[in-house]
Amino acid sequence: MGVGVPRRPGHLLGVTAPLDPDGVAAIVAAVRAGERSATAIVTDHLERIETAQPHINAFTLVTADAAVAAAERIDAAVAAGNDPGPLAGVPVAVKDIIDQVGLPTTCGAGFPAPPAAADAPAVARLVAAGAVVVGRTNLHEFAFGFSSENHWFGPVHNPWNTTLSPGGSSGGSAAAVAARLVPVALGTDTGGSVRVPAALCGIVGLKVTHGRVPLTGVFPLAASLDTVGPMARSVGDTTLLYAALAGHDPADPWSATRPVTLPGSPPPLAAVRLAVPHPWVDHPLAAEVAAGWTWFRNAVAAAGATVADIEIPEIDFPGMVSEAIYPEVAAVHRSRFAAAPDRYGPEVRRRVELAVDGDIDAYLEGLAWRRRMREAAITALRTADVLITPAVAATRKVIGVDTIEIDGESVPYRGPLSMFSALVNHMGLPALALPLDLDGAPPPAIQLIGRPWGEHKLLEIGAALERAGVSAVRTPPPPSAPLPGDRIADGERAAQA
Repeated sequence: MGVGVPRRPGHLLGVTAPLDPDGVAAIVAAVRAGERSATAIVTDHLERIETAQPHINAFTLVTADAAVAAAERIDAAVAAGNDPGPLAGVPVAVKDIIDQVGLPTTCGAGFPAPPAAADAPAVARLVAAGAVVVGRTNLHEFAFGFSSENHWFGPVHNPWNTTLSPGGSSGGSAAAVAARLVPVALGTDTGGSVRVPAALCGIVGLKVTHGRVPLTGVFPLAASLDTVGPMARSVGDTTLLYAALAGHDPADPWSATRPVTLPGSPPPLAAVRLAVPHPWVDHPLAAEVAAGWTWFRNAVAAAGATVADIEIPEIDFPGMVSEAIYPEVAAVHRSRFAAAPDRYGPEVRRRVELAVDGDIDAYLEGLAWRRRMREAAITALRTADVLITPAVAATRKVIGVDTIEIDGESVPYRGPLSMFSALVNHMGLPALALPLDLDGAPPPAIQLIGRPWGEHKLLEIGAALERAGVSAVRTPPPPSAPLPGDRIADGERAAQA
């Protein structure tokens, strides 16, 4: 489909989309009022998952019986006049790298996975708020990659086009949200693993400030960069999930004690200052991304926002992304890899080999590079509300093909997918990926980058872009052909191997 055609009349005139009946706010209101039962809502979503799983392979495990039982407890609380929680009855999917009590955390890997002893705080907080976990989502093995083409559980397929990757590593979570199998999902983001699949699946993804959401019970990739974040079909739903997730956890040494500020009302775009960082944004882009990026800049300027081009020479891709992460990855995997290298899929095995061979001197230099970038970004954000970039440099990665075409040249896919996300993790800043209200399969997406602990400001500006019609989530058509094999069963067998 072409890029650049607004979705509806009234574009950029403050048109507000109707409440999504499958969204968080609508579900919670209906359950709390007794207009819909949590059991019926959860059962409906479980039926969608059953229908879509052969097409998309978004899940490694579906916990239908436990989900229905949890929904029944919520309905009983409502009937008794008790508060069912701010997320009452909302189905949620959890990336299979985050612990759930009694279930294996496979990490999408080929190693045996004993049942987790407790829920990760990120899961426990959602459950305490009344959300219902319906299953665990497929991912790039050990969250160490951007395609979600999993060697052990099979690739996740993009609901926009099942020949395409949904991005990674949280590909199953993004695909499940985009295909309306769940309203919201949990992902993790170490170099873009929430924002990249959000962009490739046309949904909203929030990367929080490092330390804002607890990492306890989350299998690490690189603990100084890892974050847990929400994925949803609107900024409002993302905000509701973030409100339940954010806050200090004394068991997590990376967790911040800084108080959480929740978003207020969306600002008028005329009051918003956006900064475009050069040379970072000057790399070649796929045609549809370039067109969307130009359209976005023009659209927000027409809506009254201030858009300023600024030079930040300290921030440019790739920098020292690999050098500054590989020793941390090696610390996690060295013993496991030495004992059983064949338990790793081929792509991740090659990357772990590189990590194990990482150089500590280069790592220390990489830490200094991180600090220079962070200070430069924070300085720039003193005169801007957010930095803006494309979310990814390309949106279409064919499953089984390791390259993407950019500007007539085939390049390894990880660069275009991580170009605008990975540096943000090294800066420790929050960022929000938003789909643009344009044609596309998926539509192009942009990224807002904020000040440390500025998630509330990102979400406010994101809501303003939605309200103005600049950003919107569309629903991809249902896939037309099932994939070979029973992927849920395959995943269970891989976990038990």
